[in-house]
Amino acid sequence: MGPMQPHVTPVDWTLVVPLKPLTRAKSRLTGAVPGVPLPQLALAFAQDTVRAALTCRAVRDVVVVTDDPLAARALEALGAHRVPDAPGDGLNAALAHGAGAARARHPHTALAALNADLPALRPAELTRVLNAAAQFRRAFLPDAAEIGTTLLTALPGVALSPAFGGPSRARHRASGARELDARRVRSVRQDVDTPADLRAALALGVGDSTAGLLARRAADRCG
Repeated sequence: MGPMQPHVTPVDWTLVVPLKPLTRAKSRLTGAVPGVPLPQLALAFAQDTVRAALTCRAVRDVVVVTDDPLAARALEALGAHRVPDAPGDGLNAALAHGAGAARARHPHTALAALNADLPALRPAELTRVLNAAAQFRRAFLPDAAEIGTTLLTALPGVALSPAFGGPSRARHRASGARELDARRVRSVRQDVDTPADLRAALALGVGDSTAGLLARRAADRCG
């Protein structure tokens, strides 16, 4: 595993964040927050993820790959660059397309594919991960369940070669990507697919969009 370095990352990073249409997002959270529509929850997660990423000093740009017009407007308002999901062939095709668009904008950028459902993401922890990833041609960070992947990186001139979905930790390791040290970067690993994941993210402390959405729902229920 690659050691986490405290120093400023020596490369500029462009993050590629995929987001499926909001009406199809987060079905496994059905009923987790009564009265909060899943599309609103998915958008809040994405807003908190993108906002934290753009605050990270190591990040030059964030490219969001989505065909959802509401999400596109909301995330562009934060400063992200939106790319349509032209392939329309699933997560990895969307990431590869977004990576190509990112390198068309910034030919010498390093790339990092990042999940859109990291509402507790801390910029300092993301910086720590990217600093470590800068030492390897390709690297990845396993998710909190230690089965999937929340972040995959590639240095300038190196193909991203994403293999997300299901047991992607094993696939990314088998592809030659270096698994990064997962200690002290829990916010970068805590994606939210299930009610238990949401409770874990809330315990870490979620961003303003998710916190605000849940607070409004709680106020409505009390009123």
